[in-house]
Amino acid sequence: MNPALKVTILEKTSKLLSKVKVSGGGRCNVTHACFDIAEMSKQYPRGQHFVKKAFHQFFTTDIIKWFEERGVKLKVEPDGRMFPVTNSSQTIIDCLLREAGKYGVNILMNREVKKINIQHSMFNVQCSNGDGFAADYVCVASGGFPKSSMFDWLKETGHLIEEPVPSLFTFNLSAGQAGLPNHPITKLMGVSVEKAKVKIVGTKLEEKGPLLITHWGLSGPAILRLSAWGARELKIKNYELRIIINWLVDYNEETLRKRFHELRNTSASQKIMNKNQFGLPSRLWEFLAEQSGIKPEWRWADLPSAEQNRFISNLCSFECFVKGKTTFKEEFVTAGGIKLNEVDPSTMMSKKVPNLFFAGEVLDVDGITGGFNFQHAWTSGFIAAKSIAKEARKDTE
Repeated sequence: MNPALKVTILEKTSKLLSKVKVSGGGRCNVTHACFDIAEMSKQYPRGQHFVKKAFHQFFTTDIIKWFEERGVKLKVEPDGRMFPVTNSSQTIIDCLLREAGKYGVNILMNREVKKINIQHSMFNVQCSNGDGFAADYVCVASGGFPKSSMFDWLKETGHLIEEPVPSLFTFNLSAGQAGLPNHPITKLMGVSVEKAKVKIVGTKLEEKGPLLITHWGLSGPAILRLSAWGARELKIKNYELRIIINWLVDYNEETLRKRFHELRNTSASQKIMNKNQFGLPSRLWEFLAEQSGIKPEWRWADLPSAEQNRFISNLCSFECFVKGKTTFKEEFVTAGGIKLNEVDPSTMMSKKVPNLFFAGEVLDVDGITGGFNFQHAWTSGFIAAKSIAKEARKDTE
């Protein structure tokens, strides 16, 4: 901390912390309950080595403590995500604004930065409304941009940009049949499976996790993680691909065939449609049975081998065609940004322009869903602030 520093925040919009506001369905997924730096860094499809170095300065334990010292307690959910105990993102926003007010931070709204002029050891920051600001130090924490051209004002400072592509999006399913506007599974919108495995055919991309059927296709953590790890590969494919879903991750086709054989004996008189013993939602079970040609009146003892084989295949290897994506608004993240070899992870200072710093998603760092992107934002922001305070002390000595 350096009390001599005068800090001004230039906000592009008329709303502060809008991404914090909508995160986690309005609850704000502050971080993830992972306390091992090596393990945590594996959750970043881009920037693993960069965040691994940065986390040694400010990690999950530090942000939890930081908020608690300011009266905001966090809780851990079963999947590891951490939220304020109030279940309201406003709690986080209020805390951050109180802190800014405490140190006299000047916040100016509707100031979109269009140019950073570097003049000797000073910066002149130009806004789209004509305002200009002189600064000794500048930290760019603008978030990501969906188009490369939107980085032009940063390219003018001499920095290279990793081409931006979308990450954390959901899959639109194609019906694959003439006359059908949507894939038939979309009539199950709202149905979720606690643990499914999704594999993208022709790639090494595969994820296990909760899966949600929507009116346009598939969502949920398993899909969002796939979109993150495959962000660049899926862009090249123009978001047209084939996926295979195993709805019963504890089984493969061979072991499920054995289980079906057992059910023929133990549940011979029971109707197949009436009840499943695998924990799947009943609507999904019935849908997959119908897709396999199974009639409502059939009992386990009646199940013909051809329909049984189709049913087993649909349960363990259900094939869908993906055509397009839908942005997952709350968690939207862009892969790409300032090339990491141009920034020092121990200070967040540019290696090309002294006293120019970067923090958050403007860097070519992005994590999977679950609080990882916010943790990178807290970490890089803390390090940049600490470094600026240190540089300012040196300059006044």
